[in-house]
Amino acid sequence: MIRGMAWIRTVAPGEATGLLKRLYDEAFARAGKLYNVLRIQSLRPEVLEAGVVLYRELMFSPKSPLSRSQREMIAVVVSRANDCHY
Repeated sequence: MIRGMAWIRTVAPGEATGLLKRLYDEAFARAGKLYNVLRIQSLRPEVLEAGVVLYRELMFSPKSPLSRSQREMIAVVVSRANDCHY
């Protein structure tokens, strides 16, 4: 089966302003690059910001009984089951 790649309009890092620029800068500081999973949300920076907050809560909160490694393993298994490389 041949799959096509969806095209989603995004805001390039050099064109980002305001909240989006701050979020892009924070992403670069954390990872040294800007992953597409963040960039595809660039047209709605407030949604991107909420997503980052949710991700941090799910993956780093000490309130969970799961270890960081267990959380990462779950994410990998779900991504693999969904045939997703993220």
